Amino acid sequence: MDGVLHPVDQRPPPDRLIPLALQHVLVMYAGAVAPPLIIAGALKLPKDQAAFLINADLFAAGLVTLIQTVGLGRFVGIRLPVMMGVTFASVSPMIAMGTNPAIGLLGIFGSVMVAGVFGFLIAPLIGRLLVYFPPLVTGTIIAVIGVSLMPIGINWAAGAPVATMPGYGDPLHLVIAGFVLAVILLILKFARGFAANIAVLLGLAAGFILSAALGLVNVSGLAAAAWVDFPTPFHFGAPLFDLVACVTMSIVMIVVLIESTGMFLALGEMTGRAVTPEDLTRGLRADGLGSLIGGIFNTFPYTSFSQNVGLVGVTGVKSRWVCAAGGVIMVLLGLLPKLAVLVASVPLFVLGGAGVVMFGMVAATGIRILAAVDFKARPHNLYIVAIALGIGMIPLVAPKFFDRLPAELGPLLHSGILLAAVAAFLLNLYFNGAGRGGDARAAAAAAARQADHP
Repeated sequence: MDGVLHPVDQRPPPDRLIPLALQHVLVMYAGAVAPPLIIAGALKLPKDQAAFLINADLFAAGLVTLIQTVGLGRFVGIRLPVMMGVTFASVSPMIAMGTNPAIGLLGIFGSVMVAGVFGFLIAPLIGRLLVYFPPLVTGTIIAVIGVSLMPIGINWAAGAPVATMPGYGDPLHLVIAGFVLAVILLILKFARGFAANIAVLLGLAAGFILSAALGLVNVSGLAAAAWVDFPTPFHFGAPLFDLVACVTMSIVMIVVLIESTGMFLALGEMTGRAVTPEDLTRGLRADGLGSLIGGIFNTFPYTSFSQNVGLVGVTGVKSRWVCAAGGVIMVLLGLLPKLAVLVASVPLFVLGGAGVVMFGMVAATGIRILAAVDFKARPHNLYIVAIALGIGMIPLVAPKFFDRLPAELGPLLHSGILLAAVAAFLLNLYFNGAGRGGDARAAAAAAARQADHP
């Protein structure tokens, strides 16, 4: 109906907007601060410099989220409910750069800036490839995204990012994660209206209260944290532009853009707003600009966070203004270190109970898109999905599979999402040719709308 705003553009009133935005921030916070923590540890940075990296990351993530959701002019920003954070695809290459005395931290920032400019410039090229991503391809990619990310949520539930860390798999951690999951499921089944929309936030709150009652909440560092701290640009000095580092990070940026394409298409299906080549180009430009901003503010490349994409599916809240408000909260966290410490005190196993739901929702969205694909008249489509899924699972089930290949190929070969995308793209061209998928895309969109409104 004319004059009626699409749900993506509707603005909830402040009493709903703030809790919904906080929910997005809480589910992404652990993932947002992990890369600067990992890099600071690998480079053996002093505690004050590590804290600065975290604050700078939060500030830049909020700023880039605002650019992505609100838009910057007519040419930048997807204008969908997206939360932006540092991509984990960049962590390993950056550690390799940072531990090289000839490159170091300043070389990382320089390479991130170059990669951001590179991503911004090639965004239109990626956007024009959208015609080659029918539901057969996008559904497969999105399913692989969800499955590939499930280990993160499962490890969170165990209480640590990796199994070698102390406390991993503690039965109490598993019980609290299960408790959070149970609370979310009960709210989703029995609550109505706004309470159902903030089911994840209420589940996290319940898990936090239980953890605090059991003495499992750690707020150390709160007293020492400053009240206000502004992340000044080029805080560590002028960036260094090393050719190899810049090329490596530009390759990582290609991975980021491909993964972002899958996230944006998933959001388009979830929100009922079809993503056009122009939309995709604007969103990918924001990724590139965000990485440039990251380098300037002493942080790293940015991409859309999958757990927040999953949260959109879980809650059904499609407003981009909710994520824009989340971006404002992230900026404030970057400026107010004491507040950031409080948010960081939410135990990882509490987040794990919600992570299983959200990452699973991403995979379920891919499966739902594939449900609209014609497998009967085109049996070759089954082979496309099967082979692409198998290839996409290689880094997940066999992390050392590509270890004997040149290390320079690592950013490409260790991304299951990229491998699945390339495999599905090429197999679809081989079996179905170019230009197929327009009708199928419309059918998938209709199926998604039907699933949203049974």
